[in-house]
Amino acid sequence: MRTTRHNILAGCRGGEDNQLMRALVGILVACALLFGVYEYYLKKMPTTDVGTAPTQAISLTGVRADLLQIAQAERGYIAQNGRCASLDELTSSNSLSMSRPERDGYSYSVECSGGDFSVTARHAPAAAGSPIRYPTLAIDQNMQVREVN
Repeated sequence: MRTTRHNILAGCRGGEDNQLMRALVGILVACALLFGVYEYYLKKMPTTDVGTAPTQAISLTGVRADLLQIAQAERGYIAQNGRCASLDELTSSNSLSMSRPERDGYSYSVECSGGDFSVTARHAPAAAGSPIRYPTLAIDQNMQVREVN
């Protein structure tokens, strides 16, 4: 068997090392793809509203739940009494069992017009230059939470 200059310089045993290198490159490519997918999904955390921080998702979900609870209490109060009630009336009549009238800086207000109502959740504006936005949310007798301007 004749030894070629290439085999002496490289110190390899032929095709076995090529297969090992291909396996290593394959593992590296797979790791790079997995890292890319991980980074993409980590950076793209869910937000509940456009322009809000991902950490606000929990607060906004709680605010939406509070709005639904207030609207359900309001519908029940209207069914029993034939008129709309303020937030204080709902709480004092035990139609609403909220432990506090606000959540994470959001305060609630009820506006009545006969048998129709609208419950609004407002937050104080963010500081000037802040990238965080606090949406104003509302619900009415149709039980649909929506953002209002």
